[in-house]
Amino acid sequence: MEARDKQVLRSLRLELGSEVLVDGLILQYLYQEGILTENHVQEIRAQSTGLRKTMMLLDILPTRGPKAFDTFLDSLQEFPWVREKLEKSREEAVQEPPSTGGRMEEMTSWESRDFLFRPENGR
Repeated sequence: MEARDKQVLRSLRLELGSEVLVDGLILQYLYQEGILTENHVQEIRAQSTGLRKTMMLLDILPTRGPKAFDTFLDSLQEFPWVREKLEKSREEAVQEPPSTGGRMEEMTSWESRDFLFRPENGR
């Protein structure tokens, strides 16, 4: 799964937990499409609440390969408003330029070490 898609799932985690019931078609579809194994399905179903089931699914999905996010979107037939929200967040993540956080992130490790230990930098 792409880093952008992982970030989308992470940023909407609580909303997904409160709006999505994974026990029905979602689990079966993800299993049918090879995203989840039988063990995954059993682990998720063994959770005591719907929220825990959804959280476990969200923990597993990022580890299930490059098709996991799109297949998850396809599985949301019963929750079209959730699918739309995920797609919109994904589009916004694509449109935002990546933040470099300033010059420090662009420095190599030896450059940052030299920068940090230069007398004019107070160290």
